[in-house]
Amino acid sequence: MNSTFTVTFLGTGTSQGIPVIGSDHPVCKSTDPKDKRLRVSVLLRWDDYTFVIDCGPDFRQQMLRENVSKVDAILLTHEHSDHTAGLDDIRPFNFKQGNMPFYSHKRVFESLRDRFAYIFATENKYPGAPSIEQIEIDKNTLFVIGGKKVIPIEAFHDKLPVLGFRVEDFTYLTDVKTISEEEIEKVKGTKILVINALREEPHYSHFNISEALDFVEKVKPKKTYFTHISHVMGFHKEVEKRLPKNVHLAYDTLTIKI
Repeated sequence: MNSTFTVTFLGTGTSQGIPVIGSDHPVCKSTDPKDKRLRVSVLLRWDDYTFVIDCGPDFRQQMLRENVSKVDAILLTHEHSDHTAGLDDIRPFNFKQGNMPFYSHKRVFESLRDRFAYIFATENKYPGAPSIEQIEIDKNTLFVIGGKKVIPIEAFHDKLPVLGFRVEDFTYLTDVKTISEEEIEKVKGTKILVINALREEPHYSHFNISEALDFVEKVKPKKTYFTHISHVMGFHKEVEKRLPKNVHLAYDTLTIKI
């Protein structure tokens, strides 16, 4: 049994991914693998457990690339498509495991029910449709997965509440623009922080790099990885050189030990 807690970045890009379809931007033309980014998601592993935060449109590709044969549960930050559009691709796990537990806010399940009505059908459900177990949580719901306590953290993506998650000394936050002092207290003391940093210019619903660095200064983790990165941020190697010590751009396939 492997008791090491590892985090693998399945995707570190924005809602369009990098390269963006049809774009002639130099970063989209880059041959550096670290400049190619799928939609944001992470894989958490310890003991014999495997968990995923968010299942966007690249979920199938990400599971195949990392040779994942079992997922014990999926945690959703919010309902936007780049975080949920891979929902149908849980079917192979259903065939082997039965219902897939999903942890998310009640509002997120209501949105998914509208968009994936065939999955949530209670009558005459198509036999091959995915099956999920809905576990409703909010910012005040402490829960346990694989023997580890999870602390939800509420932030705001423009005006939309989103949830981040702290598991022991690891905290994952994405699509953050604002966060209350009360919720910041939940993050303090974490050793490894993952936080969104979209680009250098301000954005109405995401931290830019300056705002993300200010947040890092507030919570003072030992190491920080930026995610949800736009192509307009620049080339990975060039941006990485400009970051402070112990702050890094994450990249797809990066695996870290907690």
